[in-house]
Amino acid sequence: MGTARLLDSEESGAVKPTEMKKKGKQAKVKATAEASDVTMEDKTKVAKSTKPKPKRGRLNNTENAPVSRKMPKRAASCTDFKTKSVRLSEKSSTIENKKVKVVEEEIAALSLVPGPDDPRPNRRLTDFIFHDADGNPQPVEMLEVDDLFISGLILPLEKTSEKETGVRCEGFGRIEDWSISGYEDGSPVIWVSTELADYDCVKPSGSYKKLFDLFQEKANACIEVYKRLSKSSGGNPDLSLDELLAALVRSLSGSKNFPHGASIRDLIVSWGGFIFDQLVSLDEMPEGADRAFVELPVLAALRDESKKHEACVGVKIPSGASLNAPLKIGDGEKVNNSNGGDEDEDMKLARVLQENENWQSLKQKKRGRQGNSSSKLYIQINEDEIANDYPLPAYYKSDIQETDEYLIFDDSDTVDSDQLPRSMLHNWSLYNCDSRLISLELLPMKPCADIDVTVFGSGTMTADDGSGFCLDNDTSGSSGSTDQLNEDGIPIYLSAIKEWMIEFGSSMVFISIRTDMAWYRLGKPSKQYAPWYQTVLKTARLAIAIITLLKEQTRASKLSFSEVIKRLSEFEKSNPAHISSNPAIVERYVVVHGQIILQQFAEFPDDTIRRCAFVSGLEDKMEQRHHTKWLVKKKAILTKAENMNPRAAMGPVVSKRKAMPATTTRLINRIWGEFYSNYSPEVKEGDLINVKKDDEEEEQELEENENEDCEEPEEESITLPQESEKPNSATKQKKTKSSKTDISWVGKSIGKMPGGKNLYKSAVIRGEVVALGGSVAVENPKSDDDSIYYVEYLFEDSDSRKFVHGRLMLRGKETVLGDIASEREVYLTNDCLDFELDDVIQTVVVQTRTLPWGHQHRKANASFDKADRAKAEERKNKGLPVEFYCRSLYWPERGAFFSLKTDKMGLGNGMCDSCGIMEDENKKEVFEVNESKTGFMYMATKYDVDDFVYVGSYHFESDERGNETHKGGRNVGLKAYVICQLMKIETPKNSKLNDPDSVMLQVRRFYRPEDLSLDKAYRSDIQEVYYSEEVHKLEVSAIEGKCEVRRKKDLSSQDTTYIFDHVFFCERLYDPKKGSLKQLPVNIKLSPPKETPANEAAIRKRKGKSKEGENDDVEMTETKEGFTSKNILATLDIFAGCGGLSEGLTKAGASVTKWAIEYEEPAGDAFRLNHPEALAFVNNCNVILKAIMAACGDVDDCISTTEADEQAAKLDEDMIKNLPRPGQIDFINGGPPCQGFSGMNRFNQSTWSKVQCEMILAFLSFAEYFRPKYFLLENVRNFVSFNKGQTFRLALASLLEMGYQVRFGILEAGAFGVSQSRKRAFIWAASPEEILPEWPEPMHVFASPELRVSLNGNSQYAAARSTASGAPFRAITVRDTIGDLPPVGNGASNPTIEYKNEPVSWFQKRIRGDASVLTDHISKEMNELNVIRCQRIPKRPGADWRDLPAEKVKLSTGQMVDLIPWCLPNTAKRHNQWKGLYGRLDWEGNFPTSITDPQPMGKVGMCFHPDQDRILTVRECARSQGFPDGYKFSGNIQHKHKQIGNAVPPPLAYALGRKLKEALEIKQKQLSK
Repeated sequence: MGTARLLDSEESGAVKPTEMKKKGKQAKVKATAEASDVTMEDKTKVAKSTKPKPKRGRLNNTENAPVSRKMPKRAASCTDFKTKSVRLSEKSSTIENKKVKVVEEEIAALSLVPGPDDPRPNRRLTDFIFHDADGNPQPVEMLEVDDLFISGLILPLEKTSEKETGVRCEGFGRIEDWSISGYEDGSPVIWVSTELADYDCVKPSGSYKKLFDLFQEKANACIEVYKRLSKSSGGNPDLSLDELLAALVRSLSGSKNFPHGASIRDLIVSWGGFIFDQLVSLDEMPEGADRAFVELPVLAALRDESKKHEACVGVKIPSGASLNAPLKIGDGEKVNNSNGGDEDEDMKLARVLQENENWQSLKQKKRGRQGNSSSKLYIQINEDEIANDYPLPAYYKSDIQETDEYLIFDDSDTVDSDQLPRSMLHNWSLYNCDSRLISLELLPMKPCADIDVTVFGSGTMTADDGSGFCLDNDTSGSSGSTDQLNEDGIPIYLSAIKEWMIEFGSSMVFISIRTDMAWYRLGKPSKQYAPWYQTVLKTARLAIAIITLLKEQTRASKLSFSEVIKRLSEFEKSNPAHISSNPAIVERYVVVHGQIILQQFAEFPDDTIRRCAFVSGLEDKMEQRHHTKWLVKKKAILTKAENMNPRAAMGPVVSKRKAMPATTTRLINRIWGEFYSNYSPEVKEGDLINVKKDDEEEEQELEENENEDCEEPEEESITLPQESEKPNSATKQKKTKSSKTDISWVGKSIGKMPGGKNLYKSAVIRGEVVALGGSVAVENPKSDDDSIYYVEYLFEDSDSRKFVHGRLMLRGKETVLGDIASEREVYLTNDCLDFELDDVIQTVVVQTRTLPWGHQHRKANASFDKADRAKAEERKNKGLPVEFYCRSLYWPERGAFFSLKTDKMGLGNGMCDSCGIMEDENKKEVFEVNESKTGFMYMATKYDVDDFVYVGSYHFESDERGNETHKGGRNVGLKAYVICQLMKIETPKNSKLNDPDSVMLQVRRFYRPEDLSLDKAYRSDIQEVYYSEEVHKLEVSAIEGKCEVRRKKDLSSQDTTYIFDHVFFCERLYDPKKGSLKQLPVNIKLSPPKETPANEAAIRKRKGKSKEGENDDVEMTETKEGFTSKNILATLDIFAGCGGLSEGLTKAGASVTKWAIEYEEPAGDAFRLNHPEALAFVNNCNVILKAIMAACGDVDDCISTTEADEQAAKLDEDMIKNLPRPGQIDFINGGPPCQGFSGMNRFNQSTWSKVQCEMILAFLSFAEYFRPKYFLLENVRNFVSFNKGQTFRLALASLLEMGYQVRFGILEAGAFGVSQSRKRAFIWAASPEEILPEWPEPMHVFASPELRVSLNGNSQYAAARSTASGAPFRAITVRDTIGDLPPVGNGASNPTIEYKNEPVSWFQKRIRGDASVLTDHISKEMNELNVIRCQRIPKRPGADWRDLPAEKVKLSTGQMVDLIPWCLPNTAKRHNQWKGLYGRLDWEGNFPTSITDPQPMGKVGMCFHPDQDRILTVRECARSQGFPDGYKFSGNIQHKHKQIGNAVPPPLAYALGRKLKEALEIKQKQLSK
């Protein structure tokens, strides 16, 4: 349990050749004697040739499907197929590459993907392509002409998690049938059936979408017709054809696949026969209460009109047949009719191809369509007309250093404007090419041809947090919380603004601008520009008032332009929309600012308002004023041009916020230098040159005969992915193979293998010596590079053939390092094999390199490395072969690089270390029952009768509670393993004892509190189980692991919320039939208690809580540097924050934090409050590193800025004395600022974030300088993929270059004892002399997939298994976490209150600890409108803004405002429906990822308490992270939320610390032997 796995997925860029069975044609008919135009004799012939086969989803059983998914009516479909052998084209590239499990057979896929199988398997199908036998994608209806097969991803019928994996199967089928359902739900569901199963076609592959769209829209049209004509759906079956078509045009015009206008009508008419046949098929549904569709005149008219349409376009059809569906007999089933009444094959093919060609041509026309006249022309305002509404001319001035927008966002040749990144812009100004401030109104609100206005902008860019502007009072105030922090982002200047838009509501307005690089939503403008912005906001307010006025009219369309102007002039001066009491002045203002008003009308969802008389009147008035008309551009692809912003031409200015580049050592500087162009300080321009000069001088001293300068060899380019430089051609000069007489042994045999084969020390092959411990090149047909193998031993078989047993050595680019790795370094692997000496191309020089370890050897190792690189460069220049070196073992299955075991390499004794490892792995697969049948070995674990085991909950079918899940609570319904006691092992007579399939286990089930009720689970200990008399028989494969069940008194004491022992207790007996609990009889046999050595004394002593006489138990050792506890690491925590990582590691007993560095003062104060034993330095880590290196006399090895130098020099002497020195630190841990990597921070491509990312350089430089025994880097999950994975790989390469062993992976904190989804990436490093820690085992059920790191090619590595299918313990819920806390109101500010209630849940009891009072139960204050919204959000799981009623509310000011922010429904389509905003937590679910600033309109908007009308408090957020109640935070409420949001959950840190402690104990045992 908990072991890491390597996950491979094959290339699937093309449909691969697959051997398929030929299937005969099967016509499906019903056993009915109803009359039809096909004779009974014909029916009998068909029935004899193929027996009817019942299928799920056919017309007679669709509604009785035994699954929870609703299966509405499904119409009949095509079954006219031909038999054809299958050949899939290798050239096809239609299947997209998905890193999932791939199987060849459909039946194998069905067995791997769970789902309902009675009466037939039902699964979902996504990323699919329907193709012919040659692998060519085909339209769905090509089924009628040819055999079609499926390639796609098969998923369970019911969605089980947000990110599903599924199984990919290619070229399976063929497709026997299709059908359409979803009539009652109003949304089409397309099903296809093979011989084995039915599939819900969810989403086609991107490359197949165009072909599938036509059938999807035809299905959609069927649903829409059903809705219009079915009484049960509110339709009218008596509609005329014109009425039906008009209604369909209106309803389908919103589809993105349809062109506007009359073409929709033509398409629907052309599909008339298809629609007719589908709906008529529904007449046979048993529950159908509507009039029969076949009797509806409108459907018959639609079918007839379709035939006329077909005749008009020149397609001939047989009499009485429709081109849109095959002929049907009386029961609606389709048959293979040979009487000439149906289309022949050529007609079918022609019809399908013509239909698809027409569809594609219409789609092309759609891209160039024009809307109504108002969208074709844009009426531009003249500047002199609006001049009086704006201030006198002024020019943009700023002393802030601004960054070019082009440097921030990825350089892309072309991009769709809808796909551009979105950010916020604060403190902004707009100006023209002369830097004169300019009105936003002068810029068209849509991109126009030949535009003669150019507007630029500057401001501070941040993440888009969803906040907007409240128009009720302060036009520049936020709609979020009442307290606003100063915006913290990057100052930038924009390229030319191309368009802008307003998204509005009665109390909210969003204004966004677009450049060719990004969309920016405008926050508060600069003070200088604010007067130019007031007019725009004033006009937006006026437009809202006009819309409100029209909405209140019974017939808004009849209210003329002049009447609206008159009513606006009657507004009181107190009205926010008041302009003037003079109608002429009002009219003038409305007309000259008309484009803002018209755009808001165009976005309004009510068609009556959009098309009212006021709009047309305003357009006429604007044209009468002779405003400029510009042609609106079609939606175009954007191409980046040069940024012409005048700010680009300005010289550099002094920045008010000066970012400090990282202080680094020379080694880190060299490794990262090629990637970060700004890694060297700008203010000291000569530093980089001096570095190279120093290197050259050192090199000249080492090589006296060197006559020319020799700079460092350049690393591979990191900015753009490139292939690694190929070895010099000299290495590819393969020697021609000759006869085997050229191969001979050197010397006599040195021994024999266990099988009797002779072993040798070396051999000569074509003049080269192949020796033990050497390396050889063997041809690799899959690569341009030969494979390199390390020679473990040489032997000769009984046929006198000469063999090498070698271990594969991978080039760096073939590992997770990719192009970051040196071309000279290779990595040993555990992949070994035997190959003949004749296969050897040539010998290869590979030096096995081990350098002295420790900070004291840094300089000597650096000198050696410099000389080695210079020598390699010289060889390269002379065209000599590359000489490789090897320092590490690469083990991708464990996501790690290990030190070489040189004492076990190349021994030549016939034994190979990797073979031994593989043998141990194979032993895990061995199953064997002992002779007495009282125990067995399974998955390398010994099980005996009376042992306790884990069993997956799905093996107990009678337990159905909790199967329903709610999307708002990710963990709702997930179950922990069932605990059982092994009672008996049953083996059939004469069966083998090593066959697990023939062995059955008799087990006793133990129940958990959650099996009884949710309330029982909440009030019980998570380790408690109940004995029962319930006995089950299970297969061996049902066992998931081993555990113990003891008496409660025998449990070891623990005070953490992370459980690492598989130990439970039982005190009661449960009767599932009666539902009763009784005291457990004393004679019941449970697991005996185990003696464990006490190891908590040292921890208690460090905390000042040791008991009397306990001090002597902690063994202390004295070193030159000071005192440290034995096996407890002296630790430096960098970027320490409030100390979450140190808290968990210290509690685990692995380390004690003696020093900490934190930049932000409130966080540093919080660290000091909780870790008083540590010396916490609140300063920039760059300054600290510079000060340490200067104090140690290593300034020559330090690269820093002048600013860092100056600040380091100002540090007082006492502080410098307290700074750690090399040799004092055993362990460095920390998390470099994650804002640049975090997916939660949508602003993740800024230069400022890059500077923060550079903090990882300083972090790695600490490790490089101090060379501690252990190093731990923590960051957000996106760290491994940020910057295309280069930053992650550079970090790995840096640690490997230092000589560390390295392990990497991603963990989900929710699986380690917190009720929060929080995925974090980690990199462990251990010195070559230490044991590299393993990953902790996830112990709690949590709905998260396996979190994988991409390696090389399609390989992936998961550090821990997913626990969505089961784990030792249940998930921690929101109720478990905060259910005992007393209620508080919005804006609660009392820092200390009483608990009022006793803790209830297991989690609450542990998280409280010994805290006597409750601190920081304080809540951010919301404004009045958001409080009202919160009060109206239903108190149920998953409720959010979409549950608010569409009504107005009255504020305390007397103003009436909309309860639903209009910006949300108006922009929902572009923002995933804004799911979760104003959302409530689910008591039985979990918290979303903790963020630094919870707010209802933020990125994680689900921040409302389940029952109380407020935002979560600081303490509630802290508990969601696993901070104990006694943990203290510092600063104001925003500071405290930020400290919590940036922290590592202490339970996760504790789990990591436990594994570190295990590694230390293993090392101690090795030393003691």
